[in-house]
Amino acid sequence: MNDRKAEACERLVRKREELSAAGISRYPQRSDFSGQEVAAIKAALGPWPRALEAAGLKPPREGDRIARNREKRARAKARRSAEMRADAASARPEAGTPGAPEEKEKES
Repeated sequence: MNDRKAEACERLVRKREELSAAGISRYPQRSDFSGQEVAAIKAALGPWPRALEAAGLKPPREGDRIARNREKRARAKARRSAEMRADAASARPEAGTPGAPEEKEKES
């Protein structure tokens, strides 16, 4: 781990210890730090939840993020397709109603 990451992790761990000493049982929040400190932590470790994970304060998320995203997109696509089919079905005029295409009668 490079110095920037190590320093950012140390800041988060120290803040967690300060909060615990004060009887507060929660993860450090952005509001616990100055704007410059938050920027430095996020620049070194990424988004806040990932920073807490990198510092060892929060357990890492389970599962494969890419697989979850694929599943989510597949569900959204299926939902959109079903909505489009329902819209298309409701837009078709029924036989015998004005505007419906007339069936040709077969001559015998």
